[in-house]
Amino acid sequence: MAPNYEAMILGCSCSSIQSCRIDFKVQITVGCIPIDLCTIVAHAGDENFHTIILFDPNNDEHRREAERLNHYMVCTALTMAGHRTCTGEHGVGTGKMKYLEKELGIEALITMKRIKTALDPNNIMNPGKLIPPHVCF
Repeated sequence: MAPNYEAMILGCSCSSIQSCRIDFKVQITVGCIPIDLCTIVAHAGDENFHTIILFDPNNDEHRREAERLNHYMVCTALTMAGHRTCTGEHGVGTGKMKYLEKELGIEALITMKRIKTALDPNNIMNPGKLIPPHVCF
């Protein structure tokens, strides 16, 4: 299929998978760079969906388009009514950390950082992986 391509995998949760799926297909269609290798996998019962965008890692335009689609879908999921999260059922990871403040608010992140600091004062457990680095208290 595309042996030299990389996969950008996105997991989100929307209150309406169908509208997210349709919206994502529209974004792929109107995107400036064609991404021909993309699929959507949804869990019908728990409102999670995953997209797998295959792109040529040596092509800067393809990488930017994959990142644009990823950003668009995360922001779409966060603005929908009902259960909304940037993560789906998976953890945040370094790729979604930048969306946490939009989803949870700065006060929640400050609280999370205080708890992390109390439990891990030497910051040896997953340093830089839980709370965005700009969050201070």
